[in-house]
Amino acid sequence: MSLLLVGFFVGFGLLIGILFGFFGMGGSFLVTPALLVMGYPSRVAVGSGLAFVFGTSVIGALRHRDHGHVDYKLAVITTVAMTLGIEAGKRVVDALHAAGNADLVISVAYVGLLATVGLFTLRDARATGTSSTSVDLSERVQALEIPPMVTLRGDVRVSASIIFGIGLVVGILSGLLGVGGGFLLMPAMMYGLGVPAAIAVGTDILQITISGAFGAFVYARDGFVAIPVVATLLAGSALGARIGAGVSNLVDEDDIKGYFATMLLAGSVAVAAKRVGTALDIGVLNTVSIVLIFGATVVVSGAILLAAVCELRDDNTGFWCRLSAT
Repeated sequence: MSLLLVGFFVGFGLLIGILFGFFGMGGSFLVTPALLVMGYPSRVAVGSGLAFVFGTSVIGALRHRDHGHVDYKLAVITTVAMTLGIEAGKRVVDALHAAGNADLVISVAYVGLLATVGLFTLRDARATGTSSTSVDLSERVQALEIPPMVTLRGDVRVSASIIFGIGLVVGILSGLLGVGGGFLLMPAMMYGLGVPAAIAVGTDILQITISGAFGAFVYARDGFVAIPVVATLLAGSALGARIGAGVSNLVDEDDIKGYFATMLLAGSVAVAAKRVGTALDIGVLNTVSIVLIFGATVVVSGAILLAAVCELRDDNTGFWCRLSAT
């Protein structure tokens, strides 16, 4: 790996670390599509994304624990369920690879899932006040008295069986797509279970530590982890994760949702552009996909830091602070 590429991955890891610490996701929802658009084989992109998830989550989990943003009962249930699901997802990837359809299926699944979750989150972030849709959904889920029932932080009482089912589905998708599951599990916690955003973020990171480790092991034992890439990404993300976790208390919850939606939609369009560009041999679309995935990372991480600085200064009178508030 050249020095230029090492520097690039370290810088990219720093920015992803900021986003990870802030959103509560391991960053694989950016790393895996980024490696795909850079031309890495699908199984290597998936395995490397999961390995990166594990490395970043350890730092972020400790930081969010210090802030009191972890529900341990919720983390244990989702972790057990996701661990089982990841193994199932890995077997699906192997079957698709044997059939020669892995790259296409993974890319299409990424586009669909990122776009769906991103649009839903964006709609909720732009809604005035509390979204009635998310409130109705969480109330209906909490009303399902399926034993055993557990009480979570934030005075949320919900069925452990439902939590397990959600974790199992997310785990299967995690093993299939090479993500820690955060971009699916965090919205599921907030909108489906009614868990407060800060608790959803911290708990998500804790379960990612374990499920990411298992997922990375499953792929690494078959040689599908690009160790130099993962190592350089982790070198940058170690600092970024601490920064992101530290500023998560300073930014409004609706702003968190808005930034989150922006990253998901950018990732969806980037992977779609890469797939179409490759299929139709349109070079400019490949360039667009790379610009989108890396440009969105720079813009959103910068906006998060700016919003935190403005909040610390209690100053929204400057041009850039007013811009970040919109």
